[in-house]
Amino acid sequence: MFRREQTRPVKVGPLTIGGGAPVIIESMTNTDTADLAATLAQITELKQAGCELVRVAVPNQRAVAVLPDLIKQSALPVVADIHFNHRFALGAIRAGVVKLRINPGNIGGEERLAEVVSLAGEKQVPIRIGVNAGSLEQRLLDKYGKATPEAMLESAMDHIRMAEKHGFYDLVISLKASSVPLTVAANRLFAKESRYPLHLGVTEAGSSFSGTVYSAVGIGALLLSGLGDTIRISLTAPPVEEIRVAKAILAAAEIRRFGPRVISCPTCGRCQISLIELVKELEQRVAEITEPLTLAVMGCVVNGPGEAREADLGIAGGKNQGLIFCAGEVVRKVPQDRLIDEFMSFLYEYLNSKADFGVSQK
Repeated sequence: MFRREQTRPVKVGPLTIGGGAPVIIESMTNTDTADLAATLAQITELKQAGCELVRVAVPNQRAVAVLPDLIKQSALPVVADIHFNHRFALGAIRAGVVKLRINPGNIGGEERLAEVVSLAGEKQVPIRIGVNAGSLEQRLLDKYGKATPEAMLESAMDHIRMAEKHGFYDLVISLKASSVPLTVAANRLFAKESRYPLHLGVTEAGSSFSGTVYSAVGIGALLLSGLGDTIRISLTAPPVEEIRVAKAILAAAEIRRFGPRVISCPTCGRCQISLIELVKELEQRVAEITEPLTLAVMGCVVNGPGEAREADLGIAGGKNQGLIFCAGEVVRKVPQDRLIDEFMSFLYEYLNSKADFGVSQK
């Protein structure tokens, strides 16, 4: 098993990023931040899905003005995302955000960065320095010819030095690109040079399908290398979908678990049961369970209890019927039309026999 790299802990409101704390799940609202009701509603939806830290765009003074009320009423700690105008960053700090996200490459130079850093230090507001391949400083593009891992590293280290020169060390760093190999290489280079915590993501990853694939490959590779303290999945999709993907990636990397995992075999000519529909229904039925179980749905007895012995409970399909098994042993034989109901009944019996695991049995 890999060992997570130890990074500096950074307090972000009630959370800790780095220092061995659990990897945090972030997302970003896509509402007009100045529309208080819409933004608060989306934040609540994100929290219900499992988001732990939310970022809002602050592109104008209207957004700055609403921040105090937004922060007071938000279901999640609020991070302000600032580009181009350092005055918005100063306003966000005064409003009480728990963290800033800035791109030093477009914030207006060292003098303005110093002003932001000075107030952030006074108010104990950490800053994420976001280095994106698409907005590297021109001098680095001239030096390296294009966005390279080395160019991204140099950008990050230059801005870290600026912050440190002013006595500011509450930093989280991200190095993102739409290219997975570039993102992975840049983060690995950075981890050799610094122990500041890393925010992971593949920027502009794409739609729900392609963005999920690119994010899983890039973020997964880094997590399995022991890197990463907080993650955001960038999808061209409703933000709540980012949370589902983030949880799945963390679970697949065995970093965190969020309720049951349903494992299932691919369909083949041996399958004589409606496997696809069974899996979809079971995933929906166990969504409210919080215990980190492994549940198997196998299409035939060949892929049944034998190949799914690691599962706590499972189903092995037969001809219009199925076997329910527990720890590799068959416990019931059930017609297909009652299979999920019987399985859920046995599942709750199983959980109740172990202890109260916070399961909703609605």
